[in-house]
Amino acid sequence: VQLQAFGGGLVQAGGSLRLSCAASERTFSSYHMGWFRQAPGKEREFVARVTWSGGTTYYADSVKGRFTISRDNAKNMVYLQMNSLKPEDTAVYYCAADLSSRAVVTGKPSYWGQGTLVTVSS
Repeated sequence: VQLQAFGGGLVQAGGSLRLSCAASERTFSSYHMGWFRQAPGKEREFVARVTWSGGTTYYADSVKGRFTISRDNAKNMVYLQMNSLKPEDTAVYYCAADLSSRAVVTGKPSYWGQGTLVTVSS
């Protein structure tokens, strides 16, 4: 599975941004998808996961209520809508995929995309 994340950029605190991730896999709808992020000097951390059908989502406490993960299986796309952004959300964001939902949530997905940088200014 090849994944390409895009949509990052510079935004002011309190603003919104939507990240997208395109997957080149005809069986995309079989994969659970996740978003992760890595801030400067920190380890990569889990942000959100959506199950293969899009029916169930799961979020890190730090983004719950502000971020929304979704997917469009017809387009092989997964999205991360980020609202009420904070400077501490500044990071490189990565999308990831795995046939195991647990693998995504525990930070061990089999497939990773290139990151896209999100910078939130105060």
